[in-house]
Amino acid sequence: MRVLIVEDYAVLRDSLAKGLRDLRYAVDTTGEGREGLWYAENHPYDAIVLDLMLPGMSGLDLLRKLRATGNTTPVLVLTARDAVADRVSGLDLGADDYMVKPFAFDELVARLRALVRRRYAHVEAIIRVVDLEIDTRARRVRRAGQVVALSAREYALLEYLAHRAGHIVSRTELWDHAYDEAAEPNSNVLDVHISHLRRKIDDGHAEKLIHTRRGQGYVLGEHA
Repeated sequence: MRVLIVEDYAVLRDSLAKGLRDLRYAVDTTGEGREGLWYAENHPYDAIVLDLMLPGMSGLDLLRKLRATGNTTPVLVLTARDAVADRVSGLDLGADDYMVKPFAFDELVARLRALVRRRYAHVEAIIRVVDLEIDTRARRVRRAGQVVALSAREYALLEYLAHRAGHIVSRTELWDHAYDEAAEPNSNVLDVHISHLRRKIDDGHAEKLIHTRRGQGYVLGEHA
């Protein structure tokens, strides 16, 4: 999953980014409102963590402009403002959730997971595809009851494919949701990661779950 953090306090911004990357999220960051709007309008994020007090453009203005263009990316507002009126303003403008500083990192992650699940119409933390289980809370994968050890990148790719199970996911879409701007574009790096993932998920099983659709992309499970 790919997350954008728009937070002007560098210490907090860097801490959040590190924590989320450690949990296998792809993360882009900025400390400026107008740049945050540009990122949000030009990249397909699964969620946005948005501070309200930003230089250049306030978080509320950013949110207002984003929703005015029809962008429905889930937004978690993160701010020091704890007045009810401020929370109401953010929610009325289209924020999906609201946290007041200081906050517990684990709670923020739980709220992000919930936002992403709702976006892809998943109620539970565990996604099941045939005998494959992806626990998005523990970030643990099992096939036929056996734990499958994945690298951070492999897990990120599998989780996104699981959210879109049964649908063809193009190479561009998969790259956009599993890699951040720090990743170096390479013509075959995605193929290498998918190859490793397919070997770990499918080898030894009669039913193959990861399929390539030539010229279209990849499908986890049967194509609807």
